[in-house]
Amino acid sequence: MRHKIKYCFLSLLLCQLVAFGQAKPIDTTERTPVEWAKKMADSDQKRVPNPVFLDGVKFPKWNYTNGLVALANQKLYEYTKEQKYWDYGLSYAEQLIDKEGKIGGGYELEKYSLDLVNSGKLLFEIYKKTGDERYKKALDVLHKQMETHPRNADGGYWHKKSYPWQMWLDGVYMGDPFSAQYGLVFNDPKAIDDAILQAELVQQHTFDPKTGLNFHGYDEKRTQFWANKNTGTSAHVWGRAQGWYCMALVDILDFVPENHPKRKDLIKILQKVFDAVRKAQEPESGVWWQVMDQPGRKGNYLESTCSTMFVYAFAKAYRKGYVGKKYLKSAQLGFKGILKQFIKENTDGTISITKCCAVAGLGGKNPKDRDGSFEYYISESIRDDDAKAVGPFIMAGIELQSLLDKKND
Repeated sequence: MRHKIKYCFLSLLLCQLVAFGQAKPIDTTERTPVEWAKKMADSDQKRVPNPVFLDGVKFPKWNYTNGLVALANQKLYEYTKEQKYWDYGLSYAEQLIDKEGKIGGGYELEKYSLDLVNSGKLLFEIYKKTGDERYKKALDVLHKQMETHPRNADGGYWHKKSYPWQMWLDGVYMGDPFSAQYGLVFNDPKAIDDAILQAELVQQHTFDPKTGLNFHGYDEKRTQFWANKNTGTSAHVWGRAQGWYCMALVDILDFVPENHPKRKDLIKILQKVFDAVRKAQEPESGVWWQVMDQPGRKGNYLESTCSTMFVYAFAKAYRKGYVGKKYLKSAQLGFKGILKQFIKENTDGTISITKCCAVAGLGGKNPKDRDGSFEYYISESIRDDDAKAVGPFIMAGIELQSLLDKKND
């Protein structure tokens, strides 16, 4: 009788797991990398048909997360030529930028938030394809923000006007690939120089000599409660901040001319950073920890947003020739690990990505809750299908597929 009860309990538990979305174990060979990317994009579009409502917002918002997913869809269109991916990104821009080129959704230049620049990356291709001047006007406004953005004494951008004297790794991704692309497209060499300078300064100020990784933030004045009084850095290496920085480095280089005097220096920074990140990869799972300088510590967990970012950055860096084959192997291991650790098949035919840290930051309105401690980073909420995992997952799939295509040519 006991065996029958035990069997019934296990059967019921299995049914519950299926009902809640884990319909079957993921077969990592079931799809090619770009097929996984398409599956994720299709699933996300089904969940959120209108991109202005990505990331759970209740009203249209000019926000870095929306722009990240819209840009990933744009890149997926470039690879597949499937119109629905282009239309998704275009829809976001059309709804947030009016006929005069004014950016809506809460954008204000005077906020001087680097986060608000990220979605501008989407506009370059839209302007190129449509020739609609409203998009050029919006690009110019974002460029003006970068030109007048508050800076530290050495020229480093503040993360936000409301976070004075602080540089965060996140901000390098939000603003600097945009600046470099603007500089290349519209012949403004200073914009490219500024983008490189920010990467150099962040590397200089946040480098952790113990791990080779980068601390989340840096306070020039050493007055923030989270800042080390000697170095100005925060206390730990947060996975997603490191992921933003890795993506920033490889993306900025897309727009730095081959003959630029700082190009080789930037590649050296990339190689140094990527070497430390590769060494931090968890060997059994192939993915990365939420708090990267505390691997295996009780409460720490393997996290999906940073893992997708590292796979994208490694695969692209290898394709561009900045790093060697061991980074391709690392990216392939990481992508396989993401599929096994974080991807689930849902009963409606979609897929989801799990174990996403919803948000993390330093200081702000509730300083006691954002103190940069280990306990803080592991206490933030974890959710499924966060835009900060969805976007890089799509881009990682495209990059790995591009390498497969090149191999099979």
